[in-house]
Amino acid sequence: MLFWRVKPLDLILKTAEKKALKRQLGAFQLTMLGIGAIIGTGIFVLTAEAAQKAGPGMMVSFVIAGFVCAVAALCYAELAAMVPVSGSAYTYSYAVLGEFVAWLVGWALILEYAVAASAVSVGWSGYLVGLLKHSVGIEIPAALATGPYAGGIVNLPAIFIGLLVTALLIRGTKESAVFNAFLVTVKVLALCAFIALAIPVMKDTNFHPFAPLGNAGIVGAAASIFFAYVGFDAVSTAAEETNNPQRNIPIGLIASLVVCTIFYLLVAAGAIGSYGAQPVFAADGSPLSPGSLELAARCKELAGDNMPLVCSSEALAHVLRMIGHPMVGNLLGLAAFIALPSVILMMIYGQTRIFFTMSRDGLLPPVLSKVHPRFNTPHIVTMMTGLAVMIAAAFLPVGKLADISNSGTLFAFLVVSLAVMMLRRSDPTRHRPFRTPLVWIIAPMSVIGCMVLFWYLPRDAKLVFPIWAAIGLFFYFIYGYRKSHMKPGNAPVDDGPTLEAAPVFHEGPEPGP
Repeated sequence: MLFWRVKPLDLILKTAEKKALKRQLGAFQLTMLGIGAIIGTGIFVLTAEAAQKAGPGMMVSFVIAGFVCAVAALCYAELAAMVPVSGSAYTYSYAVLGEFVAWLVGWALILEYAVAASAVSVGWSGYLVGLLKHSVGIEIPAALATGPYAGGIVNLPAIFIGLLVTALLIRGTKESAVFNAFLVTVKVLALCAFIALAIPVMKDTNFHPFAPLGNAGIVGAAASIFFAYVGFDAVSTAAEETNNPQRNIPIGLIASLVVCTIFYLLVAAGAIGSYGAQPVFAADGSPLSPGSLELAARCKELAGDNMPLVCSSEALAHVLRMIGHPMVGNLLGLAAFIALPSVILMMIYGQTRIFFTMSRDGLLPPVLSKVHPRFNTPHIVTMMTGLAVMIAAAFLPVGKLADISNSGTLFAFLVVSLAVMMLRRSDPTRHRPFRTPLVWIIAPMSVIGCMVLFWYLPRDAKLVFPIWAAIGLFFYFIYGYRKSHMKPGNAPVDDGPTLEAAPVFHEGPEPGP
């Protein structure tokens, strides 16, 4: 009963052709897109969160999270090359597991993209606050720069950046493409500078004890660090806008993941070895949870020139200041301040394309696929997504947002891995431009890896997902189930306007007057 209304691959491709996006992206552009989406708050901010859970053992956490992402990426690559249309895991599961599971996956992707954008907004806020304090002496009150979980009231800078990026996406002119490419370059240069300054001054003593909270702490940190990698699936949401997707999608997915993994390991080693990354404990020696009021209070007691890494909301800039490079630390803070909006931009962009595809299938109201008459962008769904991002960023801390986002992401990745195996059985003769190597080993490893990381997420993050899924099912049965184009008699009447290629990644024409 779960696998009702399976949408044949041939029909998916035919539907995409009727209401198609323009294909203009190549392998290099997709790789840059992936790097731009992956490198962000995960490494600039969550380094401190990982240190609180695992200490120096977060080096292993990065490897674990990267490995799970790698095997999931190989599964993604096969399906993305076979089904080069928008929708990512939602579309793949529709073709293999049916509409019910596809809805759950699409709903989970909403949790991934929107909450991830909120997390990055909070991370950007932390770097803005630190940059103003250390470079020009302006200190934003904590009550207006952090949410209630961190002892504040509302995070106004996070709201501001969410609003700015949403407005940019709605406008969607060629300046967006230049903006995105510039920000990717800034991020990469900033991380290179950090590695060059931190690696040479590493001390062996800073790596001991290596796992102060044991193996459970390392795996728990991996569950949170997973957030640092998941932007790679944004590449697959652009499949419908890609030249020769059968070749370029797998290249973009895997190349961006490899480049970012190397960066992450070098940055983590530099931060641990040069400054130290031991977790902070309560006065009685008990461990403290990241993002808790207790940890925030303890960090206030330890604030000062030698503040621990785990207490910093701008971890990498803080390390550089502490090892004798305050000016470069401020410049890195400036780089993060300038560059992190590209990740917010990518996440909101990915979210709108998932909505667009679900609306095209009749599962969501057609208003969500409406295109602005002047800017030629999906303005209504972009405004809705931006509003949700701003509300979450205003009140929740970055670590909790990342964990909540991971819960949706891990579910989507698990379904993709199952879909690859099921499709190999149900449609073995279909042409596969890219085949997952050793699929009966790789795909099960991806499934198991996703399940293990989900299990090690904090309890509240694990609880959010079933509650969110229940809300989604409510909407599905009162609207999507009845309006779906796969239901007999519900074929689409009007294909509607065509959404042009993503303005974020290519230089399209200026909007008309």
